[in-house]
Amino acid sequence: MNKEAIDLSKLTEVIQDEVVEWRRYLHRHPELSFQEEKTAQFVYDTLQSFGHLELTRPTKTSVMARLIGRGPGRVLAIRADMDALPIQEENDFEFVSQNPGVMHACGHDGHTAMLLGTAKVLTQLKDQIQGEVRFLFQHAEELYPGGAEEMVQAGVLDGVDQVIGTHLWSPLEVGKIGIISGPAMASSAEFWIEIHGKGGHAAAPHEAIDSIAIASQVVTSLQNIVSRHTDPLDTLVLSVTRFVGGSANNIIPDSVELSGTVRCFDPQLQDQVPVMIENIIKGITGAYGATYNFEFKKVYRAVNNDQEVTRYVEETVQDIFGEEAVNRMRPVMGGEDFSAYQQKVPGSFIFIGARNEEKGIVHPHHHPRFTIDESALPIGVRLLTEFAYKMLK
Repeated sequence: MNKEAIDLSKLTEVIQDEVVEWRRYLHRHPELSFQEEKTAQFVYDTLQSFGHLELTRPTKTSVMARLIGRGPGRVLAIRADMDALPIQEENDFEFVSQNPGVMHACGHDGHTAMLLGTAKVLTQLKDQIQGEVRFLFQHAEELYPGGAEEMVQAGVLDGVDQVIGTHLWSPLEVGKIGIISGPAMASSAEFWIEIHGKGGHAAAPHEAIDSIAIASQVVTSLQNIVSRHTDPLDTLVLSVTRFVGGSANNIIPDSVELSGTVRCFDPQLQDQVPVMIENIIKGITGAYGATYNFEFKKVYRAVNNDQEVTRYVEETVQDIFGEEAVNRMRPVMGGEDFSAYQQKVPGSFIFIGARNEEKGIVHPHHHPRFTIDESALPIGVRLLTEFAYKMLK
């Protein structure tokens, strides 16, 4: 390993306790999407203490820091999300959430801490880099319309050449780095259906138009969109996740409400799915004399990792941690608003392993006992620092 790499390793090692401390502070004080006022202020104040950074507030609850090197060169943006989830934490460690019903159950506290660490290391190398690094501390990844789109509209990517982001990943063992070239995370959409029948007594179903029976057929038939209406080689998930209707055991309700989500990678397929859904609803309700309301809303586009940027990320992982650290992952059907940045500039989204079965760190994202192996934090800082330094040097 060359001298520069050793120096970066030492700089990362020096601050690793501080990065853990930042993560734990943020974990204690989670804030929901679009409400990250104290979080953003903490980030702003911490960045200001480093010096050498130009700080702005692109939106009310986000922060951008610019590190401008010794001369002209490329401009790299690195993004971390900061928001928490409406979940009551069930962990028992000493830094559990102090905000009832709000929890960092997806690792965004770690993302923010890693980017703060990266900023601190790179500010010490200001005179050795050319170009610019923009540190994007983004609000509201978890809630549509998402903070990424707002930040892009605020101009944070103007003049940027590349963007990268990371996600601490509970299915992946700590020490592994997940790399995906091309389609990485699915687009997401949501739908709502109301089935309107005719209420009546459960003992005389022939006098009613049973909205529950009709809605049940709709749910079953919607699954045929994946199995019978789309190419088997297309990746598509359609899940009905909510079925609400009825008030008593002996009453057939007037109406039933359904809702769910659609995930895929192909934007054309995403446009076709609502037409298929409505055709099924229209056919079934029409056959039974019922009516319906249907709404379909696109949420996030698919995350599509640029091949060149991803290749350079993978080479950086190999240089630092060795080939054994690389995990070439399959695409993930979860959604991420990092895709908004990739609509503007080439980018790559990287997965940092955070699972440790020996320590009992096994719970999935959005679980009330979710946590991360904190030894993943310096790994993330080292990767981001090396990538930025090599690209701008």
